[in-house]
Amino acid sequence: MIHQYKNNGYNIVLDTASGSIHAVDEVAYDIISMYESKTTEEIVTTILDKYQDQPDVTKEEILVCLEDIAYLKENGKLFTEDDYEDLANKYKFNSNVIKAMCLHVAHTCNLNCSYCFAAQGKYHESNVSCALMSFDVGKQAFDFLVANSGTRVNLEVDFFGGEPLMDWKVVKELVAYARTLEPIHNKKFRFTLTTNGVLIDDDVIEFANKEMHNVVLSLDGRKEVHDHLRKTISGGGSYDLIVPKFKKFVEARNGQGYYMRGTFTHNNVDFTKDIFHMADLGFTELSMEPVVCDPADPYALTEEDMPKLFEQYEILAKEMIRRKKAGNGFTFYHYTIDLSNGPCVYKRITGCGSGTEYMAVTPWGELFPCHQFVGDNAYSLGNIWDGVKNTAAQEEFRSCNAYARKECKECWARLYCSGGCAANAYHATGNINGIYEYGCELFKKRIECAIMMKVADET
Repeated sequence: MIHQYKNNGYNIVLDTASGSIHAVDEVAYDIISMYESKTTEEIVTTILDKYQDQPDVTKEEILVCLEDIAYLKENGKLFTEDDYEDLANKYKFNSNVIKAMCLHVAHTCNLNCSYCFAAQGKYHESNVSCALMSFDVGKQAFDFLVANSGTRVNLEVDFFGGEPLMDWKVVKELVAYARTLEPIHNKKFRFTLTTNGVLIDDDVIEFANKEMHNVVLSLDGRKEVHDHLRKTISGGGSYDLIVPKFKKFVEARNGQGYYMRGTFTHNNVDFTKDIFHMADLGFTELSMEPVVCDPADPYALTEEDMPKLFEQYEILAKEMIRRKKAGNGFTFYHYTIDLSNGPCVYKRITGCGSGTEYMAVTPWGELFPCHQFVGDNAYSLGNIWDGVKNTAAQEEFRSCNAYARKECKECWARLYCSGGCAANAYHATGNINGIYEYGCELFKKRIECAIMMKVADET
């Protein structure tokens, strides 16, 4: 399978299975589009007719182009057969180790964000108004991870919430405990902290710079956009409170090992202005995610928003190219793509590993496939003392891969999204093997833009 598209003046051909990218001229672009459906004679006739006002487009040149395409096909660079499907199923069903954990140290928050999927940190738990993880529960969570990680050395833990800084003392104690486990069990922990920034102080900055491999800082962009939905408990905006703290934090990290994570909604479909605002503040590691929520919510993205969002992604890509050339570039998470040394084929075909290699742990030690399933009883997998007991639910997640759905099998982007987010599919369709079509379309547009930027780097 190939995918052809035009973007920013480039004619791009992607060979899905091999990952090969070809930037070609108009004639070659048209020939490739007909290569497998028309005869040589039909292609020659069609091209000569279309380009009759261009004397340099001759039959001989067309035949040379056809020979080049045949060579690329023979060498696995065009029209490559995809034989990964069996591998995807075998790998996930044979994998029995856990390598990453999202540790919910706080099911409470000091902000009241309207679009919060976690219901302001409480995760829809009607019988729990607020919960902080104890050291003993966290300690057992680390013991559970180590015991179920097999021979894997590198393990990842994300301190998450709600707002994890509301349980900061326990976070620090758990990091110290994890470090004692490393030499005993031949493990290396890599920690991430996700925070809204309200409680950042010198102690947080110093400790995080020493122990946190990555820090995710929540900021939606322009003050009026951020403050519209990311409010304090008292109802005020949080922008002026957190931005100075974020600047100090990032400066102390020497601009490394962090990213700003924003959310755009129907209220700011011109989200590139928010990205550029963050870049102009001096932040260079940026992410901006589309909101996923009930379509009835006033801030939900609509079908009418889609073409506007496509345009925004193109505006973003072109501006990033311009700024890079000017020496003040920045990174956008969804455009970070490595065409030479990217994720291995196993990662590409199996996805994030939620429910199998990756799990979320609540403050009381309950296990869920990932943070977006927390609070849904149907997907409660077990707990950190007894392990996974809901094996039926876990088997559902083992079936999630880039080939799990008919739509994915026929999609050119499957080896970039790995079948997409199970949580988004579930919330959109009621089935983790469903299709969140809106998200799929946005993802494909982002990949097209990311590839175009790589082409621009090489030309």
